[in-house]
Amino acid sequence: MAVSGLDAEVAVVGLGAWGSAALWQLAARGVDVIGIDRFAPGHAWGASHGGSRMFRITCLEHPGLVPLARRSEELWRDLEKASDEKLFVRSGGLLIGPPDGPITGGTLRAAEAHGVEVEVMTAAELADRYPLHAAVPAGHIGVREPSAGIVRPEATIRAALEQARAAGARVLTGSQVTGLSTVGGMVDVAMSPGTLRVRRAVVTVGAWLPTLVPGLPLETVRMPICWFHPGGGGKSFELDQFPVFMREIDGGRVLWGNGRENGHDVKLGLEYGGGGFRPMDPEDTDRSVGAEDWSELTQLLAAYVPGLDPAPARVAVGMFSRTPDGQFVIGSPGGDPGLIVAGGCNAHGGKHALGIGEALADLVTEGETRMLLDFTDVDRDFLPAPAISGHISDRRSQIS
Repeated sequence: MAVSGLDAEVAVVGLGAWGSAALWQLAARGVDVIGIDRFAPGHAWGASHGGSRMFRITCLEHPGLVPLARRSEELWRDLEKASDEKLFVRSGGLLIGPPDGPITGGTLRAAEAHGVEVEVMTAAELADRYPLHAAVPAGHIGVREPSAGIVRPEATIRAALEQARAAGARVLTGSQVTGLSTVGGMVDVAMSPGTLRVRRAVVTVGAWLPTLVPGLPLETVRMPICWFHPGGGGKSFELDQFPVFMREIDGGRVLWGNGRENGHDVKLGLEYGGGGFRPMDPEDTDRSVGAEDWSELTQLLAAYVPGLDPAPARVAVGMFSRTPDGQFVIGSPGGDPGLIVAGGCNAHGGKHALGIGEALADLVTEGETRMLLDFTDVDRDFLPAPAISGHISDRRSQIS
């Protein structure tokens, strides 16, 4: 039941991976909550699409993310059980590069600090067990994390919304929020048509967050995604043979990807993205693709991943928001209790989606989170993230 004088106790604006998880968690706690999105669930306009996202416990971006990843995995199992749908595929994951590099070195440090089981392989052992990875230098190593795998973003969103509805949440899609304002301790959510009044608004609109909450240091980035068919050499590239990976290659670049799974072809990309990754206006409806979106990647395939067709079978364009320091922004800007924002996924927020949803529900109902997320404080000083190697800059892989 709505609180007297209010349309709902809480509104969740934006129902991507983070917002749908928050809606589910709030509804499960008995909160009178309404979810709003201008698009249909699981749409391809933001960052929560593409069929798969890398999941790993050994988070490289910040040590505080490891407990969040562990909690997210637990919640994925809960959501799978409730929805009777496969949302998390534990295939193991590979991190490949020099032992002291940012990828393998960072993985080993995170594993040691948090007691995560990993297996270290020499280049020769890696070539024997995972021959689809070619030209691994003799001095590089492979670190296998058995707990890694992929999560399915679109299916997760739909399952979370289904469970939220079952717990009493209302969901409005095809409804664009045009503004937010605090009035007498309440929040007015301006929509077309009409306005909703709630006690608190949770804003998880991804690339559109700077539009609704001005002043946040966020930049929207265009994100191409490429898929490839196996060639005619008899290599199937199934997920068990070509598990999700990040691999440091020449010049400090990082190649990432995963094998065929759930009807999707081999998914590959470069960490820093090449020419296809660039700032964009989230209202730009032109999602056409061109050679700049895949040319640099395809030039590397023959050397590093032979056996794939040289041209992508499919290319899609999404977008994400990034911060100067590469960390999320979560909390109430200026301490305003009526407004809780979560954004700046920096293209590595997918694996943390369910844990972040729970943290947002904690902020609404308890005023604090069970996880230590001080490094995501929306009002922190945003210092630029240091370059970690070669071309690798302040953003992280869109699958990680």
